[in-house]
Amino acid sequence: MLIKSLIIVCLLLTVGFAGCGETQPPIAGAPPANASSSPDIKGSANVVKVQAANVTISSGGNAEATVTLSISSGFHVNANPATFSYLIPTQVTAGTTEGLTVSKPVYPAGVKRTFQFSNEPLAVYEGDAQIKLPLRAEANAAKGARSLPLSIIVQACDHEQCFPPATLNATTAIEVK
Repeated sequence: MLIKSLIIVCLLLTVGFAGCGETQPPIAGAPPANASSSPDIKGSANVVKVQAANVTISSGGNAEATVTLSISSGFHVNANPATFSYLIPTQVTAGTTEGLTVSKPVYPAGVKRTFQFSNEPLAVYEGDAQIKLPLRAEANAAKGARSLPLSIIVQACDHEQCFPPATLNATTAIEVK
């Protein structure tokens, strides 16, 4: 009798969790990333596009490179800094380029939004978000064109769930005059 009862409970649990299509949220409190309200969206890279503007800088001078994130309508990414330590913030990292120094990125303020998976409002970016990268050209930097590689970490979410984070790559063209 006990074994029969255990089998019935196991079957009910299996049907209840797998058969209804419901998934349990991860411990961190974020919604599951295995399903989407938009079936053609497969991940963060499908929702966020990156564009980096070209920059002209004088030897010994300063300039700013602008990295624009274009986030599809109905989606958002966490701001930097993220509201909670367990959330993945948007993060821009610049590579190295001869004769240039890149300072810490300047992130825009996020907008506060409340989602069904969080009791508190979260700071997020929606639509277009511009991140500034302060640049300094060395006084003896050779004149000419160069490329600055960029790596952008984002985690896109809709109002119900988040996708796995993605690393997007871009390059900004820099002309030293």
